[in-house]
Amino acid sequence: MKKPLIILTGPTAVGKTELSIALAQMVNGAVVSADSMQVYRHMDIGSAKIKKEEMQKVPHYLIDILEPDEEFHVVRFQEYAKECMERIYTEGQIPIVVGGTGFYIQALLYGIDFTEQKEDRDYRSKLEEIARNEGPKMLHSMLAEVDRQSAEAIHENNIKRVIRALEFHHLSGQKISEHNEQERKRESPYNFAYFVLNDDRDRLYERINQRVEQMLREGLVEEVQKLKEMGYVKTMVSMQGLGYKEILDYLEGSCTLEEAVYRIKRDTRHFAKRQLTWFRRERQVTWISKPDFDYNNEKISAYMKKELERKKIYP
Repeated sequence: MKKPLIILTGPTAVGKTELSIALAQMVNGAVVSADSMQVYRHMDIGSAKIKKEEMQKVPHYLIDILEPDEEFHVVRFQEYAKECMERIYTEGQIPIVVGGTGFYIQALLYGIDFTEQKEDRDYRSKLEEIARNEGPKMLHSMLAEVDRQSAEAIHENNIKRVIRALEFHHLSGQKISEHNEQERKRESPYNFAYFVLNDDRDRLYERINQRVEQMLREGLVEEVQKLKEMGYVKTMVSMQGLGYKEILDYLEGSCTLEEAVYRIKRDTRHFAKRQLTWFRRERQVTWISKPDFDYNNEKISAYMKKELERKKIYP
């Protein structure tokens, strides 16, 4: 018997958090965060981290487990998430993977094996030097030349993933986007329901803009200032996160606050677009368009419950 697994994902700011609590309460579930930023302590506002009172006693895993100078990547996520899920199953609960990092979700859902992927440290060092001396844009344009699909899916500021995609192509001659496409064809070891929450584009973009304004009101600038004072710098993967890098530029005097906020909003909208492109390529996905349910979470929850019953995931 395959163990049950529920996935709730969608673009940033679409409203996954509130719905995830309703879903967890409905099925006796526990949430496993599939977010590359919420794992970090001290990074609460910019990562839109769920607050303790919002959890409503629903257990949450993979939140606040690392310091910002610690490395977090897909292999580590996969390892941690599996451990958390075993604990959840032992408690007689259903794991609900919630977050917008599609690559993490794919790796967990299909059990992708990363152990055999080779590396070329000299080549990687050369790419890191290009990023330092000529900037991430140059590195990203190199990727676009050999693998346009990956370049569209990976933001130029995600230097680590850009380097990994270039290194993969350098070693194998194959595009990492094609490799990922093959991995998607693996069969999942779980009996799963994969929900993608979505909204009208204009409304989603407005929500993104409003969320950025809310982050500023809650103290995003002060949060980044504190991280800076703690010794965390732009070269760290965590500090490359949306919102952190731009505010750091402002604090270092390389742009105005207005320019930083404009870039955060713009780049977050672009990020949401890339997320949706990723989810559209996934298999066995149940799309939930919020306008179809009159933006009513109770109606959405009822629909999800029917889907879970149909797939014999719950009860």
